[in-house]
Amino acid sequence: MTVTFPDGSFPWPQNFRAAASFTFDVDAESCVLAHDPGATGRMSLMGHQAYGPRVGTPRLLRLLERQDIRATFFVPGYTAECYPDTVRAIADGGHEIAHHGYLHEPMQGVDESTEADYLDRGLEALARVGVHPIGYRAPWWEMNWHTPRLLAERGFRYDTSLLDDDVPYRLATSGPDSASLIEIPVDWALDDWEQYAFYPGWTGSGIIEDPEKALQMWLLEARARHAEGGCFVLTNHPFLSGRPAKAHALERLIEQVKALEGMWVVPLREITAHAESVCGPAHVHERLSSVSV
Repeated sequence: MTVTFPDGSFPWPQNFRAAASFTFDVDAESCVLAHDPGATGRMSLMGHQAYGPRVGTPRLLRLLERQDIRATFFVPGYTAECYPDTVRAIADGGHEIAHHGYLHEPMQGVDESTEADYLDRGLEALARVGVHPIGYRAPWWEMNWHTPRLLAERGFRYDTSLLDDDVPYRLATSGPDSASLIEIPVDWALDDWEQYAFYPGWTGSGIIEDPEKALQMWLLEARARHAEGGCFVLTNHPFLSGRPAKAHALERLIEQVKALEGMWVVPLREITAHAESVCGPAHVHERLSSVSV
C-alpha cells in the first residue's frame, strides 16, 4: 500500500511523474560456474563471460558518463574477488553497487541457513573492496519466503527481485508487525538476457535478437510506464549489452528515456530513499497452501 495522489498515481518527487533506473548485473563467470563448476575447462565460454568486467563494463561506464546518469550495478561476491579493479571503477564513476549473491547461486528452494551463508559470503567479498550495499537482487530473481527477513537482519533497505507491481512498495519481511524493506519490482520483458543470451551448450535458444528490436520494445515499455506514473527498471548484463551494437542501442534508449518529460532517472538507492518516505503500511505476502491436483 502506498500514499497516493488523488488520481491514484504513485507520488514521485516534485516535478517528476515517473521514474527510471538502469541496472547492470556484473555476473561474469559466476552465473556459469554456479551451475557447472567444470565449465572452468571451457576457455571460450569463460572468455565470453569475462568480456563483461574486462570490456563491457568499461564501455558501459563511458556511456553512462556521456549521458550524465548514475546507475546501479549488482555484483556477485565472486566477481568482486576476481575483478576488484572493475568494481572500484564502478564506484569511482559515482554508481551504486548492490548485492547479487556470492556465486550467482540458484536460489529456488534453498534452505534458510544455506541462503544466509550465500548472503554473508557475498557481503564479505564486497566489503573487501570497500562496498557496503543497501540493495539486493536475487540471482535469477528467485526469492524464497525467508529471504526478506534475512535481508532485513543484515541491514538491507531494498530488494529488487519480485515481479508483482509497477511501482515500489513496502514489503513486510515476515508478518504484519515485522521489519520491512522497499521492494522495487522487475519484469522479464525488461531484461537483456531474454533478448541476447546464447552460448552453445549452456544457455539460450540460438536466437540473438536485433538490438533495434530490443530498443523499440524497451522504449515502448518506458513510454507506457511514464504515461502511467510507473517505475521503469531495465536489467542489462555487461557481457551482453556491453558489446558494441547492443551498447549503441542502449545509449539511444537512455537518450530517449531521459527526454520523457518528468522522467526521474536515478540509481535504485535514490528511488528507495524516496519510497521510504511515501510508502504506507508494509504489504504482507500470503503464502498459498499446497494445491492438490
